[in-house]
Amino acid sequence: MENLLKQILEGNKRSVGKAISIIENDLPEKVELLNQLYPYTGHAKVIGITGPPGAGKSTLVDAIIQVIRQTGAKVGVIAVDPTSPFTGGAILGDRIRMQKHALDPNVFIRSMGSRGTLGGLAKTTREVVRVLDSMGNDYILIETVGVGQSELEIINVADTIMVVLHPGGGDTIQAFKAGLMEIADLFVINKSDLPGVEKLIHEIEMLIEMTKINANWKPPIIKTISTNQVGLEELWAALQNHQQYLIERGVLQKQRTSFLKREVVELLHHLFQQKIDVAIYTQFFNKELDQLVNKERSPEEIARIMFEKICPMKS
Repeated sequence: MENLLKQILEGNKRSVGKAISIIENDLPEKVELLNQLYPYTGHAKVIGITGPPGAGKSTLVDAIIQVIRQTGAKVGVIAVDPTSPFTGGAILGDRIRMQKHALDPNVFIRSMGSRGTLGGLAKTTREVVRVLDSMGNDYILIETVGVGQSELEIINVADTIMVVLHPGGGDTIQAFKAGLMEIADLFVINKSDLPGVEKLIHEIEMLIEMTKINANWKPPIIKTISTNQVGLEELWAALQNHQQYLIERGVLQKQRTSFLKREVVELLHHLFQQKIDVAIYTQFFNKELDQLVNKERSPEEIARIMFEKICPMKS
Protein backbone atom coordinates (compact mmCIF):
# COMPACT_ATOMS: atom_id res chain seq x y z
CA MET A 1 0.00 0.00 0.00
CA GLU A 2 2.84 2.40 0.85
CA ASN A 3 4.43 1.96 -2.56
CA LEU A 4 1.05 2.46 -4.32
CA LEU A 5 0.44 5.65 -2.32
CA LYS A 6 3.88 7.01 -3.21
CA GLN A 7 3.34 6.36 -6.92
CA ILE A 8 -0.12 7.99 -6.89
CA LEU A 9 1.30 11.13 -5.26
CA GLU A 10 4.00 11.15 -7.96
CA GLY A 11 1.27 11.08 -10.63
CA ASN A 12 1.95 7.58 -11.93
CA LYS A 13 -1.02 6.86 -14.24
CA ARG A 14 -0.82 3.09 -13.93
CA SER A 15 -0.96 3.30 -10.13
CA VAL A 16 -3.82 5.81 -10.29
CA GLY A 17 -5.73 3.42 -12.56
CA LYS A 18 -5.09 0.59 -10.09
CA ALA A 19 -6.36 2.73 -7.20
CA ILE A 20 -9.54 3.59 -9.09
CA SER A 21 -10.15 -0.10 -9.82
CA ILE A 22 -9.78 -0.86 -6.09
CA ILE A 23 -12.42 1.80 -5.37
CA GLU A 24 -14.84 0.76 -8.11
CA ASN A 25 -14.65 -2.90 -7.11
CA ASP A 26 -14.97 -2.05 -3.39
CA LEU A 27 -11.95 -4.19 -2.49
CA PRO A 28 -10.93 -4.62 1.19
CA GLU A 29 -7.96 -2.23 0.87
CA LYS A 30 -10.18 0.61 -0.36
CA VAL A 31 -10.77 2.24 3.05
CA GLU A 32 -7.08 2.24 3.98
CA LEU A 33 -6.17 3.66 0.55
CA LEU A 34 -8.66 6.53 0.85
CA ASN A 35 -7.54 7.26 4.42
CA GLN A 36 -3.92 7.50 3.27
CA LEU A 37 -4.78 9.76 0.34
CA TYR A 38 -7.17 12.10 2.16
CA PRO A 39 -4.54 14.49 3.62
CA TYR A 40 -3.30 15.19 0.09
CA THR A 41 -6.70 16.26 -1.28
CA GLY A 42 -8.63 19.52 -1.53
CA HIS A 43 -6.37 21.40 -3.93
CA ALA A 44 -7.97 20.73 -7.34
CA LYS A 45 -10.76 22.88 -8.75
CA VAL A 46 -13.68 20.58 -9.59
CA ILE A 47 -15.90 21.48 -12.55
CA GLY A 48 -19.09 19.56 -13.33
CA ILE A 49 -20.41 19.42 -16.90
CA THR A 50 -24.02 18.32 -17.23
CA GLY A 51 -27.01 18.74 -19.53
CA PRO A 52 -29.31 16.83 -21.87
CA PRO A 53 -27.98 14.26 -24.38
CA GLY A 54 -26.96 15.58 -27.77
CA ALA A 55 -25.65 18.90 -26.46
CA GLY A 56 -22.04 17.94 -27.22
CA LYS A 57 -20.77 17.66 -23.64
CA SER A 58 -17.95 15.25 -24.47
CA THR A 59 -16.70 17.37 -27.37
CA LEU A 60 -16.84 20.43 -25.13
CA VAL A 61 -14.88 18.64 -22.39
CA ASP A 62 -12.27 17.73 -25.00
CA ALA A 63 -11.98 21.42 -25.97
CA ILE A 64 -11.74 22.55 -22.33
CA ILE A 65 -8.91 20.06 -21.71
CA GLN A 66 -6.99 21.75 -24.50
CA VAL A 67 -7.58 25.21 -23.02
CA ILE A 68 -6.46 24.05 -19.56
CA ARG A 69 -3.31 22.47 -20.94
CA GLN A 70 -2.43 25.71 -22.74
CA THR A 71 -2.20 27.33 -19.28
CA GLY A 72 0.27 24.65 -18.20
CA ALA A 73 -2.11 23.19 -15.61
CA LYS A 74 -2.71 19.46 -15.07
CA VAL A 75 -6.20 18.06 -15.60
CA GLY A 76 -8.08 14.91 -14.66
CA VAL A 77 -11.34 13.90 -16.32
CA ILE A 78 -14.09 11.61 -15.05
CA ALA A 79 -16.58 10.73 -17.79
CA VAL A 80 -19.54 8.94 -16.23
CA ASP A 81 -21.24 6.82 -18.88
CA PRO A 82 -24.41 4.72 -18.81
CA THR A 83 -23.63 1.16 -17.78
CA SER A 84 -24.10 -1.78 -20.09
CA PRO A 85 -26.75 -4.13 -18.62
CA PHE A 86 -24.72 -7.07 -19.95
CA THR A 87 -21.08 -6.31 -19.08
CA GLY A 88 -21.51 -3.77 -16.28
CA GLY A 89 -19.04 -1.48 -18.08
CA ALA A 90 -19.40 2.01 -19.50
CA ILE A 91 -20.95 1.86 -22.97
CA LEU A 92 -20.34 5.30 -24.50
CA GLY A 93 -16.58 5.32 -24.00
CA ASP A 94 -15.91 9.09 -23.86
CA ARG A 95 -12.19 8.39 -23.84
CA ILE A 96 -12.50 7.48 -27.53
CA ARG A 97 -13.42 11.11 -28.25
CA MET A 98 -10.42 12.36 -26.27
CA GLN A 99 -7.67 10.18 -27.73
CA LYS A 100 -5.54 13.15 -28.78
CA HIS A 101 -4.82 13.78 -25.09
CA ALA A 102 -3.99 10.14 -24.30
CA LEU A 103 -0.22 10.60 -24.57
CA ASP A 104 -0.13 13.83 -22.57
CA PRO A 105 1.44 12.97 -19.17
CA ASN A 106 -0.49 15.86 -17.58
CA VAL A 107 -3.93 14.61 -18.62
CA PHE A 108 -5.68 11.65 -16.99
CA ILE A 109 -9.04 10.49 -18.37
CA ARG A 110 -11.22 7.80 -16.86
CA SER A 111 -14.62 6.55 -18.02
CA MET A 112 -16.82 5.17 -15.26
CA GLY A 113 -20.08 3.26 -15.53
CA SER A 114 -23.00 4.75 -13.62
CA ARG A 115 -23.95 1.15 -12.61
CA GLY A 116 -27.61 2.05 -12.37
CA THR A 117 -27.07 5.00 -10.02
CA LEU A 118 -29.51 7.87 -10.38
CA GLY A 119 -28.19 11.42 -10.27
CA GLY A 120 -25.95 11.07 -13.34
CA LEU A 121 -22.93 9.96 -11.30
CA ALA A 122 -21.40 6.70 -10.19
CA LYS A 123 -21.50 5.98 -6.43
CA THR A 124 -17.72 6.13 -6.29
CA THR A 125 -17.30 9.45 -8.13
CA ARG A 126 -16.35 11.43 -5.00
CA GLU A 127 -13.70 8.87 -4.09
CA VAL A 128 -12.23 8.88 -7.60
CA VAL A 129 -12.14 12.69 -7.47
CA ARG A 130 -9.93 12.38 -4.38
CA VAL A 131 -7.53 10.05 -6.20
CA LEU A 132 -7.23 12.48 -9.14
CA ASP A 133 -6.83 15.36 -6.69
CA SER A 134 -4.04 13.64 -4.75
CA MET A 135 -2.12 12.84 -7.94
CA GLY A 136 -1.59 16.58 -8.43
CA ASN A 137 -4.25 17.68 -10.91
CA ASP A 138 -5.07 21.39 -10.85
CA TYR A 139 -8.50 20.84 -12.41
CA ILE A 140 -10.89 17.89 -12.38
CA LEU A 141 -13.68 17.78 -14.95
CA ILE A 142 -16.70 15.56 -14.30
CA GLU A 143 -19.04 14.84 -17.20
CA THR A 144 -22.35 13.34 -16.07
CA VAL A 145 -24.39 10.65 -17.81
CA GLY A 146 -27.00 12.89 -19.42
CA VAL A 147 -29.37 10.14 -20.56
CA GLY A 148 -32.54 11.10 -18.78
CA GLN A 149 -31.62 10.37 -15.16
CA SER A 150 -31.77 13.23 -12.71
CA GLU A 151 -28.44 15.04 -13.00
CA LEU A 152 -28.68 16.92 -9.73
CA GLU A 153 -26.17 14.85 -7.75
CA ILE A 154 -23.34 16.82 -9.38
CA ILE A 155 -24.23 19.74 -7.10
CA ASN A 156 -22.80 17.77 -4.16
CA VAL A 157 -19.44 17.14 -5.82
CA ALA A 158 -18.41 20.03 -8.10
CA ASP A 159 -17.32 23.55 -7.14
CA THR A 160 -18.61 24.96 -10.43
CA ILE A 161 -21.46 23.49 -12.46
CA MET A 162 -21.73 24.09 -16.17
CA VAL A 163 -25.07 23.24 -17.85
CA VAL A 164 -24.65 22.58 -21.56
CA LEU A 165 -27.63 23.10 -23.91
CA HIS A 166 -28.00 23.37 -27.66
CA PRO A 167 -30.46 25.14 -29.98
CA GLY A 168 -33.37 23.28 -31.47
CA GLY A 169 -33.28 20.42 -28.97
CA GLY A 170 -36.15 21.52 -26.76
CA ASP A 171 -33.53 21.67 -24.03
CA THR A 172 -34.70 24.59 -21.94
CA ILE A 173 -38.03 23.32 -20.65
CA GLN A 174 -36.64 19.81 -20.18
CA ALA A 175 -33.70 21.21 -18.22
CA PHE A 176 -36.06 23.35 -16.17
CA LYS A 177 -38.20 20.31 -15.28
CA ALA A 178 -35.08 18.37 -14.30
CA GLY A 179 -33.98 21.19 -11.98
CA LEU A 180 -30.82 21.92 -13.98
CA MET A 181 -31.64 25.60 -14.28
CA GLU A 182 -31.39 26.02 -10.50
CA ILE A 183 -27.99 24.35 -10.12
CA ALA A 184 -26.18 26.06 -13.02
CA ASP A 185 -23.29 28.40 -12.24
CA LEU A 186 -22.99 29.09 -15.94
CA PHE A 187 -24.82 28.08 -19.10
CA VAL A 188 -23.11 27.00 -22.29
CA ILE A 189 -25.04 27.03 -25.54
CA ASN A 190 -23.00 24.64 -27.62
CA LYS A 191 -23.48 24.19 -31.37
CA SER A 192 -24.38 27.89 -31.39
CA ASP A 193 -24.15 28.03 -35.19
CA LEU A 194 -27.49 26.20 -35.37
CA PRO A 195 -30.79 28.07 -35.86
CA GLY A 196 -32.68 29.09 -32.75
CA VAL A 197 -29.74 30.22 -30.61
CA GLU A 198 -31.18 33.66 -29.78
CA LYS A 199 -34.51 32.11 -28.83
CA LEU A 200 -32.72 29.72 -26.49
CA ILE A 201 -30.76 32.56 -24.90
CA HIS A 202 -34.01 34.48 -24.33
CA GLU A 203 -35.62 31.44 -22.69
CA ILE A 204 -32.63 30.90 -20.40
CA GLU A 205 -32.60 34.57 -19.39
CA MET A 206 -36.28 34.42 -18.48
CA LEU A 207 -35.79 31.27 -16.43
CA ILE A 208 -32.78 32.79 -14.62
CA GLU A 209 -34.98 35.73 -13.64
CA MET A 210 -37.71 33.37 -12.46
CA THR A 211 -35.43 31.28 -10.25
CA LYS A 212 -32.93 33.79 -8.80
CA ILE A 213 -31.48 31.14 -6.52
CA ASN A 214 -28.33 33.15 -5.73
CA ALA A 215 -28.66 36.91 -5.46
CA ASN A 216 -24.86 37.34 -5.49
CA TRP A 217 -24.14 35.38 -8.69
CA LYS A 218 -25.99 35.56 -11.99
CA PRO A 219 -25.05 32.66 -14.28
CA PRO A 220 -23.50 33.93 -17.52
CA ILE A 221 -24.58 32.47 -20.86
CA ILE A 222 -21.70 31.52 -23.15
CA LYS A 223 -22.08 30.56 -26.82
CA THR A 224 -19.64 27.95 -28.12
CA ILE A 225 -18.96 25.76 -31.12
CA SER A 226 -16.67 23.26 -29.46
CA THR A 227 -15.78 21.44 -32.68
CA ASN A 228 -14.26 24.68 -34.01
CA GLN A 229 -12.91 26.02 -30.70
CA VAL A 230 -15.31 28.98 -30.92
CA GLY A 231 -16.17 30.72 -27.63
CA LEU A 232 -13.65 28.75 -25.56
CA GLU A 233 -11.79 31.86 -24.38
CA GLU A 234 -15.05 33.39 -23.12
CA LEU A 235 -16.00 30.11 -21.44
CA TRP A 236 -12.63 29.82 -19.72
CA ALA A 237 -12.88 33.43 -18.49
CA ALA A 238 -16.37 32.73 -17.09
CA LEU A 239 -15.09 29.64 -15.27
CA GLN A 240 -12.23 31.65 -13.75
CA ASN A 241 -14.63 34.40 -12.69
CA HIS A 242 -16.81 31.90 -10.85
CA GLN A 243 -13.83 30.32 -9.10
CA GLN A 244 -12.71 33.79 -8.01
CA TYR A 245 -16.22 34.56 -6.74
CA LEU A 246 -16.27 31.33 -4.68
CA ILE A 247 -12.97 32.19 -3.01
CA GLU A 248 -13.53 35.92 -2.44
CA ARG A 249 -17.01 35.41 -0.94
CA GLY A 250 -15.91 32.50 1.24
CA VAL A 251 -18.39 30.25 -0.55
CA LEU A 252 -15.90 27.57 -1.57
CA GLN A 253 -15.04 26.44 1.96
CA LYS A 254 -18.68 26.45 3.09
CA GLN A 255 -19.68 24.51 -0.02
CA ARG A 256 -17.01 21.86 0.44
CA THR A 257 -17.83 21.49 4.14
CA SER A 258 -21.45 20.89 3.15
CA PHE A 259 -20.29 18.25 0.63
CA LEU A 260 -18.38 16.42 3.36
CA LYS A 261 -21.32 16.42 5.78
CA ARG A 262 -23.63 15.04 3.12
CA GLU A 263 -21.09 12.38 2.15
CA VAL A 264 -20.74 11.14 5.75
CA VAL A 265 -24.53 10.92 6.08
CA GLU A 266 -24.77 8.96 2.80
CA LEU A 267 -22.01 6.59 3.95
CA LEU A 268 -23.85 6.03 7.23
CA HIS A 269 -27.03 5.23 5.29
CA HIS A 270 -25.05 2.75 3.20
CA LEU A 271 -23.58 1.04 6.28
CA PHE A 272 -27.02 0.83 7.94
CA GLN A 273 -28.50 -0.56 4.74
CA GLN A 274 -25.84 -3.27 4.61
CA LYS A 275 -26.60 -4.23 8.22
CA ILE A 276 -30.34 -4.30 7.55
CA ASP A 277 -29.86 -6.40 4.40
CA VAL A 278 -28.01 -9.02 6.44
CA ALA A 279 -30.57 -8.96 9.24
CA ILE A 280 -33.66 -9.50 7.09
CA TYR A 281 -32.40 -12.89 5.95
CA THR A 282 -32.13 -14.24 9.49
CA GLN A 283 -34.53 -16.64 11.20
CA PHE A 284 -35.66 -13.74 13.38
CA PHE A 285 -37.08 -11.89 10.39
CA ASN A 286 -38.95 -14.98 9.19
CA LYS A 287 -40.66 -15.22 12.56
CA GLU A 288 -41.66 -11.55 12.51
CA LEU A 289 -42.84 -11.91 8.92
CA ASP A 290 -45.22 -14.69 9.98
CA GLN A 291 -46.71 -12.34 12.58
CA LEU A 292 -47.14 -9.74 9.88
CA VAL A 293 -48.87 -12.15 7.50
CA ASN A 294 -51.15 -13.39 10.29
CA LYS A 295 -52.18 -9.80 11.10
CA GLU A 296 -50.72 -10.10 14.59
CA ARG A 297 -48.54 -7.03 14.13
CA SER A 298 -48.56 -4.11 11.67
CA PRO A 299 -45.66 -3.33 9.26
CA GLU A 300 -44.85 -0.20 11.32
CA GLU A 301 -44.55 -2.24 14.54
CA ILE A 302 -42.46 -4.93 12.84
CA ALA A 303 -40.11 -2.29 11.44
CA ARG A 304 -39.63 -0.68 14.87
CA ILE A 305 -39.01 -4.03 16.56
CA MET A 306 -36.43 -4.96 13.92
CA PHE A 307 -34.73 -1.58 14.16
CA GLU A 308 -34.32 -1.95 17.93
CA LYS A 309 -32.91 -5.47 17.47
CA ILE A 310 -30.48 -4.39 14.74
CA CYS A 311 -29.46 -1.06 16.28
CA PRO A 312 -30.10 -1.28 20.05
CA MET A 313 -30.05 2.07 21.83
CA LYS A 314 -27.94 1.97 25.01
CA SER A 315 -29.49 3.70 28.00
